Amino acid sequence: MHSHELVQKLDVIPAEQLSDHLPAEVVARLPAREVVAFSVSDDASDTAEFSARYGFGLEDCANTIVLRYRKDGTEQYAAVVTLGSLRLDINGAVKACLGAQRLSFAKREVAVEHSGMEFGGITAFGLPAGWRVLVDAAVMDRSQVAMGAGVRAAKLLLAPAVLRQLPDCEIASLTFPAV
Repeated sequence: MHSHELVQKLDVIPAEQLSDHLPAEVVARLPAREVVAFSVSDDASDTAEFSARYGFGLEDCANTIVLRYRKDGTEQYAAVVTLGSLRLDINGAVKACLGAQRLSFAKREVAVEHSGMEFGGITAFGLPAGWRVLVDAAVMDRSQVAMGAGVRAAKLLLAPAVLRQLPDCEIASLTFPAV
């Protein structure tokens, strides 16, 4: 399905209504002309269900994962954007990229509290200042990706190049090769 046909089938949220649907921090950081926001059913927000219901392949679904890590004796947070079809090399490439001494997935309530977003809808847009945003190189190879919008009831559709505009964005190979 071509992206134009796909967009026509989505419940697009008009740019002037974004603040009614998405967290203020997300709207403030979103380059609205380059991103299509659309509504999704809450029960289809998780990647596998979203992929099946809305016709996006897992390789076109980008997940934003919150990590907690220790570096130079302080606790820090980072977000990693990766494709739903790949596995993160968390203890190898990700740990090395962050220069982390210890690294773990942030617990649900910690991720929600620190990101200001709903679990299952966290996005790379509108994260707290100072968070590093690591984007897996494989994401950049896609023509477009669907990713969280800060809430479970919406997703964003965008060309991965838009992610380069994020402050503290770093592109690196962070996943295991597809088998």
